[in-house]
Amino acid sequence: MIRLVAFLGNFGREYEKTRHNVAWYFEDSLPFAQKLTWQSKFKGEIASFSPDDLAQWACDSKICSKKDGSPLLVPEESPAHIYFLKPQTYMNLSGESIIEVANFYKIKPDEILVIHDELELELGIVSFKWSGGLGGHNGLRSTKQVLNTPDFWRLRFGIGRPQNDKMSVADWVLSKFSDEQQEILQNVFSQTNFLLVKVLLSKNPADYLQNWGKKKLVD
Repeated sequence: MIRLVAFLGNFGREYEKTRHNVAWYFEDSLPFAQKLTWQSKFKGEIASFSPDDLAQWACDSKICSKKDGSPLLVPEESPAHIYFLKPQTYMNLSGESIIEVANFYKIKPDEILVIHDELELELGIVSFKWSGGLGGHNGLRSTKQVLNTPDFWRLRFGIGRPQNDKMSVADWVLSKFSDEQQEILQNVFSQTNFLLVKVLLSKNPADYLQNWGKKKLVD
């Protein structure tokens, strides 16, 4: 089961709501975000909670629940804690923070979910995948380097490529979403909340690969 969720991004106000920080934007938009208590540790900001907490928060915020309206059942083999991490190392060194948490809490690579932006997917598309290439993403490259394997879970939010041939990729990923694009993202986030909760409470995250391998949530 997944024990660590790393939201990749750059710290600093100038990076808020930029394309490269879509993972942080997603975390900030979670209906239960205010329930999280963050601490500055492991070269990042980290929060922990129990699977039972998550099931209750998901029920209270109407993300998902049992048919009778009660919280989802938590598997007996669930970890005592799930950790959310926002590395404060800048994107290119994200792995430094991830490996500190993984080593301290003895978390294996296959128990890690990395959430990040994806140039090769258009805005409105979300992709949940296991392992794979890096796609030129420096945050993923750093993570693979410290874990010595590409075998970890990824949740990718499409940001598309520059719409102007004169704009570099570097400038594009550091540009802010327009108001219209932010509205689209809120729709995407609200639907992806379900996936995040279900994956974190699942004995086998691979069960969600078929339906969420590449899912267009907004036309």
